Amino acid sequence: MAEDRTRVAVVFGGTSSEHGVSCLTAAGVLGALDPDRYEVLGIGITPAGRWVLVEPAAMARLQVRDGRLPVLGEDAADAVLLREDGRTELATRAPAGPGRAALAELGRIDVALVLLHGPFGEDGTIQGLFEMMGTRYVGAGVLASAVGMDKHVMKLVLSASGLPVGPFVPVPAAAWGRDRAACLEAVAALDLPVFVKPARGGSSLGITKVDRAEDIAAAVVEAQRFDPKVIVEQGFVGARELECGVLADLDGGVPAASQVAEIRVHSASGFYDFEAKYLPEEQVALDVPADIPASLAARVQDLAVRTFEAIGCEGLARVDVFATADGRVVVNEINTMPGFTAHSMFPRMWAASGLDYPALLDRLIQLALQRPLGLR
Repeated sequence: MAEDRTRVAVVFGGTSSEHGVSCLTAAGVLGALDPDRYEVLGIGITPAGRWVLVEPAAMARLQVRDGRLPVLGEDAADAVLLREDGRTELATRAPAGPGRAALAELGRIDVALVLLHGPFGEDGTIQGLFEMMGTRYVGAGVLASAVGMDKHVMKLVLSASGLPVGPFVPVPAAAWGRDRAACLEAVAALDLPVFVKPARGGSSLGITKVDRAEDIAAAVVEAQRFDPKVIVEQGFVGARELECGVLADLDGGVPAASQVAEIRVHSASGFYDFEAKYLPEEQVALDVPADIPASLAARVQDLAVRTFEAIGCEGLARVDVFATADGRVVVNEINTMPGFTAHSMFPRMWAASGLDYPALLDRLIQLALQRPLGLR
């Protein structure tokens, strides 16, 4: 293999409830990166927050088994990032215990491919670390990541940018603790059904579809198990759930939009919940491309690009919208680090658009490598 291969640190796992999903994504990405062009350095973050070295062979084994998502162990060697001569270096050391060795240098990192989902990974935190370390990385920067992660702030930014969002009510932890009745009164202004969600969660964990007002309080408590801050969104009865991928342009031009896809769910919950997304036995139809009129597809693509630019996104994003029964197209959310598992819509949409999985990853890495360090 060529000695001048690009060294890609694939960072995955994490301390959020989406740890296992991130591990699946890492395994999928590993299989798609050309080993003649890229040398993969696996950096896993365990549920306890330890940064550990994960060999590519171990990454490839991270799969759903017996209906359970993979979890990184706590006994691997530590992975340590260092800033040296204006670039990022990776080092490792043996786990704690007798005979623990000093740091062993593993060499430079050219680019980080951050595959963390949820808090402390997709929310601008690790992006800030890489900015301080002088590490080029794939995807959105600090602010866009944080805005995209917080559904409340995201909807405020999109609304202020003139983009259509549905009715919603934020339920911060402090407000819920001070006056639960006032929070429920504010939520009562929304039409049922509503969706009660962790404000900074993903992968549909902790989300409850509520059809009766008396069930809202319990749904808020359930969402708070994943995030103290909760958002309640009005549901759209009879709406079609559409998605569109967005990619930045290598030459700085207008971002590109993928083919539009549609999700049709037949699971017991009636919506695209965690099991429908990641556990294969669930019944969900993913239509790529969606069977919709060309005029509607063009509206979704235009709205996806405008959403991407409204939050100052970089690299990639998936934008989810509702096409309502009365002809509106409303932004549901933007995901600045969509999944890359075998079931994930983002790579499937781009494959349908003529950019296969390996080429998609090449594009993202090239975008990261050419992006300047520092403020931009």
